[in-house]
Amino acid sequence: MRSLLDAVMSLGRGLELPQVLRGIVEAAVTLTDAEYGALGVVGDGQLSQFLPVGMSDELIGLIGRTPCGRGILGELIRNPAPLRLTDLTRHPHSYGFPANHPPMRTFLGVPVRVRDEVFGNLYLTEKRGGGSFDVDDEAVLTTLSIAAGVAIDNARMYHESRRRERWSEALGEITRSLLSGTDADEVLRLIAQHAQDVAGADCAAVLLPAPSSAHQLTVAVACGTGASRILGLRVPADGSLPGMAVRSGRPVVSADLRADPRAYPLGPDAPGTEAVHPPGEAKSRGAASNGESVEAYGPTVAVPLQVDTGCGALRLSRLAGRPAFDDAEVTLISGFADQAVIALELARRRDESEELTVLHDRDRIARDLHDLAIQRLFATGITLQSATRLIDRPEAAERVGRAVSDLDTTIKIIRSTIFGLRTTGDGKGGRGLRRDLTETVQRAAGPLGFSPALRIDGPVDAAVPDELSQHLVAVTAEALSNAARHADARHLDVTLSVTADAVTLTVTDDGMGVGDAPHTGGLANMRARADMHGGRLAVERPEGGGTRIVWRVPLPD
Repeated sequence: MRSLLDAVMSLGRGLELPQVLRGIVEAAVTLTDAEYGALGVVGDGQLSQFLPVGMSDELIGLIGRTPCGRGILGELIRNPAPLRLTDLTRHPHSYGFPANHPPMRTFLGVPVRVRDEVFGNLYLTEKRGGGSFDVDDEAVLTTLSIAAGVAIDNARMYHESRRRERWSEALGEITRSLLSGTDADEVLRLIAQHAQDVAGADCAAVLLPAPSSAHQLTVAVACGTGASRILGLRVPADGSLPGMAVRSGRPVVSADLRADPRAYPLGPDAPGTEAVHPPGEAKSRGAASNGESVEAYGPTVAVPLQVDTGCGALRLSRLAGRPAFDDAEVTLISGFADQAVIALELARRRDESEELTVLHDRDRIARDLHDLAIQRLFATGITLQSATRLIDRPEAAERVGRAVSDLDTTIKIIRSTIFGLRTTGDGKGGRGLRRDLTETVQRAAGPLGFSPALRIDGPVDAAVPDELSQHLVAVTAEALSNAARHADARHLDVTLSVTADAVTLTVTDDGMGVGDAPHTGGLANMRARADMHGGRLAVERPEGGGTRIVWRVPLPD
């Protein structure tokens, strides 16, 4: 009785479940003076885990596969009540022993219950001294099983609290990354990595809707074992575990991908993984094509993941032979995915709010420029122009006229700036023709040896279509490149003007000018781009020397 009390006290101090389970079997063997003992964890009507005591590791390796719950061991699964046998080989449900298994005759087994549910069974065999297990042994083992149930429950609750704490820490890091401005793709990688670590998975993948197909999901992020083989591959939205999670909006769990008809193979060479095979090609179920040995995935869970591009899925897998994801793990993984999506959505809304604030400021600046600067400049120009008639000296009148012309040019520049403030590249993710053209001109400063002058007039971002914008940037780059290579210019002006019916690009330099030879190379490319849109290219020689390239294309209605 004292030994039983010591065993119960020892079990109560354990918090790590694997240690608690082994301690239960060791205490049972000691208390009943048995040669061998084991604890079988019951799952889905069979033994999902088997912990033997009394056998060496070498002997366990020789025996091979652990019991799954047939024969005498399965008798307690079917009928969870104490079972004591003098000779287990004579029992009608005796299944026999595998090769290299030591002989066993006497047997005692009792169920271990946790909160009125059978967690597993304690098995003892071979009473030392040649005797049989008696009523006292059964009573001691039954008492120990009750204490074991309490210890297991405590260890599970401790493990659950620790697991929830790790999920919370992972979610906190993801949220901090989002608030610090980390890119969304990197955050998805963080979600996969943290989910893999905390869930004890061997591989984690984030699948997003394929850009070109509404019926496929693409592996956008993958980490862990076999990640390089599945990254970028696609699975159908119908007929795959991630697809089922997306369609149903609920977690989908598989105890073993290799034997699950709902699983779609992901990975060209790995059984139980996921890759797309060309039509008519047999699915590989062997080693990798490079000769490496490939381990298959077994337990897998997929949970829906709502992102900006649509509903995707988070898929976690363990290698075959590892424990399946239990209900508590699936609940935590699903909750983690939901919270991560909320963090992504909050970050997206924050970015939109900041962008809206910037747009309001730009609109306010544009309005102030229009209402204050342009009107005052325009009034000044009118005053000067009217005063020209009162000036007697021609040279003074000419100077005033040039000043009025400069004011008019300044007004046009300010108006162009206003257009730039109020147009941010509609539908182009913040980029537009104005910005692309500015960057192209800035890049040409190195080869030219000086900075070209750029003037943009009109609503270029709003009026010029995307395809035409790409041609304009290419023509500008070609003109600047030609000037850097051949013109030997000291000054270069780039002007882009957009009117109601056409867009005109003018590039003027003060270099050597072009010869009379047929236009080939870059000039031919520019002419071809203009012809594609019904426009024209003109190469002119200004009076002061140099070259003027005028590229004009009509705008669609």
